[in-house]
Amino acid sequence: MKLGIILQSNNPEHVWNTLRLGVVSLKADHSVQIVFFNEGVEIEDIADTAQFDISNKLQEFKSLNGVLLACLTCLKIRSKSESKVCPTTTMSALVKMIEESDKVLVFG
Repeated sequence: MKLGIILQSNNPEHVWNTLRLGVVSLKADHSVQIVFFNEGVEIEDIADTAQFDISNKLQEFKSLNGVLLACLTCLKIRSKSESKVCPTTTMSALVKMIEESDKVLVFG
Protein backbone atom coordinates (compact mmCIF):
# COMPACT_ATOMS: atom_id res chain seq x y z
CA MET A 1 0.00 0.00 0.00
CA LYS A 2 1.12 3.54 -0.68
CA LEU A 3 0.59 5.78 2.35
CA GLY A 4 0.63 9.55 2.26
CA ILE A 5 0.88 11.21 5.66
CA ILE A 6 0.45 14.90 6.37
CA LEU A 7 1.89 15.98 9.71
CA GLN A 8 0.75 19.44 10.71
CA SER A 9 1.74 19.48 14.38
CA ASN A 10 4.87 20.31 16.32
CA ASN A 11 3.59 18.47 19.41
CA PRO A 12 6.39 16.01 20.26
CA GLU A 13 3.99 13.13 20.94
CA HIS A 14 2.14 13.68 17.64
CA VAL A 15 5.42 13.84 15.72
CA TRP A 16 6.87 10.76 17.44
CA ASN A 17 3.76 8.67 16.87
CA THR A 18 3.54 9.74 13.24
CA LEU A 19 7.13 8.65 12.67
CA ARG A 20 6.52 5.38 14.55
CA LEU A 21 3.56 4.62 12.27
CA GLY A 22 5.73 5.39 9.26
CA VAL A 23 8.51 3.08 10.46
CA VAL A 24 6.13 0.20 11.19
CA SER A 25 4.45 0.68 7.80
CA LEU A 26 7.79 0.66 5.97
CA LYS A 27 8.80 -2.52 7.81
CA ALA A 28 5.52 -4.06 6.58
CA ASP A 29 6.64 -3.31 3.00
CA HIS A 30 4.38 -0.33 2.41
CA SER A 31 5.69 2.84 0.83
CA VAL A 32 5.35 5.95 2.99
CA GLN A 33 5.70 9.64 2.29
CA ILE A 34 5.36 12.18 5.09
CA VAL A 35 4.82 15.85 4.32
CA PHE A 36 5.51 18.30 7.14
CA PHE A 37 2.86 21.01 6.89
CA ASN A 38 1.87 24.01 9.05
CA GLU A 39 3.62 23.65 12.44
CA GLY A 40 4.95 20.26 11.33
CA VAL A 41 7.81 22.00 9.52
CA GLU A 42 9.14 22.93 12.95
CA ILE A 43 10.21 19.30 13.50
CA GLU A 44 13.88 20.28 13.38
CA ASP A 45 13.37 22.49 16.43
CA ILE A 46 11.87 19.78 18.65
CA ALA A 47 14.33 18.51 21.22
CA ASP A 48 14.55 14.81 22.01
CA THR A 49 13.28 13.74 25.42
CA ALA A 50 13.40 10.45 27.31
CA GLN A 51 9.87 9.72 26.07
CA PHE A 52 10.10 11.05 22.51
CA ASP A 53 13.37 10.33 20.67
CA ILE A 54 12.31 12.17 17.53
CA SER A 55 15.77 12.42 15.93
CA ASN A 56 16.21 8.63 16.23
CA LYS A 57 12.76 7.97 14.73
CA LEU A 58 13.55 10.38 11.88
CA GLN A 59 16.79 8.57 11.16
CA GLU A 60 15.11 5.16 11.32
CA PHE A 61 12.37 6.33 8.92
CA LYS A 62 14.98 7.64 6.47
CA SER A 63 17.08 4.46 6.73
CA LEU A 64 14.04 2.44 5.66
CA ASN A 65 13.71 4.63 2.54
CA GLY A 66 10.72 6.59 3.72
CA VAL A 67 10.19 9.91 1.95
CA LEU A 68 10.12 13.14 3.97
CA LEU A 69 9.22 16.55 2.57
CA ALA A 70 8.57 19.96 4.15
CA CYS A 71 6.18 22.60 2.82
CA LEU A 72 8.29 25.46 1.49
CA THR A 73 5.55 28.05 2.04
CA CYS A 74 5.11 26.92 5.66
CA LEU A 75 8.87 27.28 6.15
CA LYS A 76 8.89 30.75 4.60
CA ILE A 77 6.08 31.86 6.93
CA ARG A 78 8.51 30.95 9.73
CA SER A 79 11.35 32.90 8.04
CA LYS A 80 13.16 29.73 6.95
CA SER A 81 14.29 29.04 3.41
CA GLU A 82 14.91 25.32 3.88
CA SER A 83 14.44 22.40 6.23
CA LYS A 84 17.42 20.89 8.05
CA VAL A 85 15.87 17.41 7.97
CA CYS A 86 14.48 17.00 4.44
CA PRO A 87 13.88 18.55 1.02
CA THR A 88 11.06 21.04 0.48
CA THR A 89 7.88 20.62 -1.49
CA THR A 90 5.04 22.65 -2.96
CA MET A 91 1.26 22.51 -2.78
CA SER A 92 1.20 21.05 -6.30
CA ALA A 93 3.44 18.19 -5.19
CA LEU A 94 1.20 17.64 -2.16
CA VAL A 95 -1.80 17.31 -4.47
CA LYS A 96 0.13 14.76 -6.53
CA MET A 97 1.02 12.78 -3.39
CA ILE A 98 -2.65 12.72 -2.39
CA GLU A 99 -3.72 11.58 -5.86
CA GLU A 100 -1.14 8.79 -5.96
CA SER A 101 -1.64 7.48 -2.41
CA ASP A 102 -3.89 4.56 -1.55
CA LYS A 103 -4.56 6.13 1.85
CA VAL A 104 -3.90 9.63 3.16
CA LEU A 105 -3.66 10.27 6.89
CA VAL A 106 -3.50 13.64 8.60
CA PHE A 107 -1.97 14.08 12.06
CA GLY A 108 -2.13 17.21 14.16
